[in-house]
Amino acid sequence: MKKLFLLALIISISGCKSRKLTATSSERFQLENLAEVISENRLASIYPEAEISEGIDLFDEGTVERAYSILYPGTNDELLIIWEDKTQNLPHQIYVEKDGRWHTGEGITVGTRYEDLVKINNGPIDFYGFGWDYSGAVDWKDGKMNDSNVRVFLTPVDAPPKNFYGDHIIEANPEDIINLDLKVRAVIYQKESRS
Repeated sequence: MKKLFLLALIISISGCKSRKLTATSSERFQLENLAEVISENRLASIYPEAEISEGIDLFDEGTVERAYSILYPGTNDELLIIWEDKTQNLPHQIYVEKDGRWHTGEGITVGTRYEDLVKINNGPIDFYGFGWDYSGAVDWKDGKMNDSNVRVFLTPVDAPPKNFYGDHIIEANPEDIINLDLKVRAVIYQKESRS
């Protein structure tokens, strides 16, 4: 009897782990899960209401032409998938810049505060200056998020002083950083490229 109970428990647990996302799963708005849905070619079935629009444009600072798809265009849940190539089989980047339901597995969203990023990273972070293509890009340093596929970009609530502009790591004391009231303005999920 104990063996049967143990076998039933193992089957039950393994069944929970392999549960697939559905169109009604709340976890479908986690970026890592979206990447999995894309790899399984189930985008339209998991996001049937997303009104996906598609096109081709220049990316990577205007140097590479790539296909793209936009989920939920014109809404707070708008999300951009930039494809590796025109076949749309492998995402190059998944990009979010609106304050909707999308989040990372660690809970990072557009609007996450600087102080919360430090906690999530389990260590200090650096960030680049503002006013250029990679404005506010975060360097996870050697923290928990360093080897993740998540990149974030910060923005201050008000215009920062001139010494906070430029394509370099910002050197600032903690009080200056607090005064900037930094929040995440964009989140990118990017898997390592297959070579």
